[in-house]
This record gives sequence, structure tokens and C-alpha cells, in this order.
Amino acid sequence: MSNRKDSATDLLAKLKGLDISSLEPLQRVLLVTDGTLTEILEAAFLERIQLVKVLQQVVSSHECLEWEDNEPVIERGVLLRGERSHRNYVYAKSLIAIDRLQPAFRQDLLEANIPLGRLWLAHKLETYKELVYVRSQSVGKLSCYFEGSDAAVLLIRSYRVFCAGQLIMIITEHFPAGFPTPHLRSQKSG
Repeated sequence: MSNRKDSATDLLAKLKGLDISSLEPLQRVLLVTDGTLTEILEAAFLERIQLVKVLQQVVSSHECLEWEDNEPVIERGVLLRGERSHRNYVYAKSLIAIDRLQPAFRQDLLEANIPLGRLWLAHKLETYKELVYVRSQSVGKLSCYFEGSDAAVLLIRSYRVFCAGQLIMIITEHFPAGFPTPHLRSQKSG
């Protein structure tokens, strides 16, 4: 008996109460990718993406139920924001077992404003991501981060990140069910 991973279609079918065919292709990709959202957003919107920290605090590991008691866990909330447009594309909340990270990675994570995907690459951290769920919900208390009627519904994906067989992070990403269409000008050489 094989242990097959769900296909992208299987994952999208788990979105209760939302017609997946009504989602833009970019939203469907963001929900199922195991790549970094930063690179996908930069390619889609042709602007650099900045990380803006809105929360970083130590929480009790027993609140997470994934780590040993008394293990320090950082709760981190960040926005992935367009450098030019100042549009917030993603709000991500992470729980990070900080002592399970290499010292240089840990220092950059705590002190720099670098998206996790870029930190993984910079530190050559080999990771495995396990998708926990995909779902949708009303924007609710995250409305302060997302503007416009396109943000009435947020799509959410949550996944666990492993390194060297150890759980190191749980990440939950929230993004609008629709982004404004970018206005791209074709440039003629002359």
C-alpha cells in the first residue's frame, strides 16, 4: 500500500464553502505550493517583497502542543508587503522552536527583516514542509492588514516545517481570495 501525497486538486477540494473554480490561478498556486510565497509574489507582481514584523514574542511551549515543556518557542507575525505598492499580500504567523535552529540562522531570524524562504536559502537549510490544512475564512480581525472588498475572504494554509527530522516551525499564512490585477505596461524599445 503506498502512502501518496494529496494532489493539488485534492487539497483545493478541502476548501469548504468556497468554489475553487472562482479563485484566481495565483490564489490556487499560493494555497498548494511548497515553495516560498515571496518569490511567487515577486514574479506575479513584478515588485520586491519586504518583510514587516508585527509580532515577535516568546510563548510557552505547552501552548503549542508540538514541543517539549519549557522549550522556548517564538511566536512571530509578519507581513509580506510590496516595496513599491505598499500592498500587504500575506500575513503569516509562525511558531518557531528557536533552540532547534543553527545560531547564525536564529540570529538572522530574530534581528533581520528577511523572509523565511530567503533565510533557508541563505543558510542552506534543508527543510521538508508538511501541509496541515487549507481553508477560507472572513477577514475578521486581520482586516487592518488587508484593504478593499477583494480582502473580504482570506485563504489560509498551515504547514509544519521539519529540518533534520525535527519539527522546527509551524507556519500559517493568510492572503486575500483575490488580488487587484497589476497594471503592467509593455515597454517598447526604440
